[in-house]
Amino acid sequence: MLKQRVFTAVPMAAVFLAAAYWLPASALAAIFVVIIALGAWEWSQLAGLTHMRTKLLYVILVVACAGAMYRYAGDGQNFSREVVQPVVGLACLWWCFALLWVKSYPASAGLWNSRLARSLMGVLILVPAWFAAVYLLNVEARNAVMVVLVLIVAAADIGAYFSGKSFGRHALSPQVSPGKTWEGFWGGVLAVAILSVVIWSLLPERFNHLSLQAVLVVALVTAFASVLGDLTVSMVKRAGGVKDSSSLLPGHGGLLDRLDSLCAATPAFALGLLMVGF
Repeated sequence: MLKQRVFTAVPMAAVFLAAAYWLPASALAAIFVVIIALGAWEWSQLAGLTHMRTKLLYVILVVACAGAMYRYAGDGQNFSREVVQPVVGLACLWWCFALLWVKSYPASAGLWNSRLARSLMGVLILVPAWFAAVYLLNVEARNAVMVVLVLIVAAADIGAYFSGKSFGRHALSPQVSPGKTWEGFWGGVLAVAILSVVIWSLLPERFNHLSLQAVLVVALVTAFASVLGDLTVSMVKRAGGVKDSSSLLPGHGGLLDRLDSLCAATPAFALGLLMVGF
């Protein structure tokens, strides 16, 4: 399974890096729309939508919400602090509620385990993540910023995998994801902390105002959010008796099984950059 995951992940990473460095922001934004549309299709099944027409309407709803957010930002021309910060701030507030639901699962299922509530959760997971990603495409050094975001999430995931496999004894959230351990979690934190030091040491001179403490805080909060995104989607899948959102990606499950961490991490990362004055 590990070999299959690597064979799938490496080409995906190569395609992402190539796109981040060579495609214009508008093309990347359009690609991200396609990605969240596919994610919405998978989420429609997790939400309990069964009819083809209903699933298509849900995908259209999610894409329409993304389009409305794009218009809110002046068709992508007005990604000012005043426009972006309320959106990513509210997105992070939503993830705080999700944290409470994960911690209290399965008791919390009574609050969100209806088709309507799960459908709304999908919108709140996918659309703000898309908006935050498009904002990141418009910041200075946007190529490097997008790569750093993915590296933070990957470091948290890889560090957690190997430390959990080697030392894991205590379940992080046994009711939601029995395979995740506190030892794995702290291994991921350590990996992200080391990555933060490397990133800070490589910052160009024009970013000298960013201290090591600021880089560490942004990276660690992003990593924490990525874990929460993973656990939240796992919680919904467990409530629905589903292991993977689909079988689209060999060794990884569905697209959502790869997007879940990024969906929570991207708004947190964007808010962190705004708060440290990037």
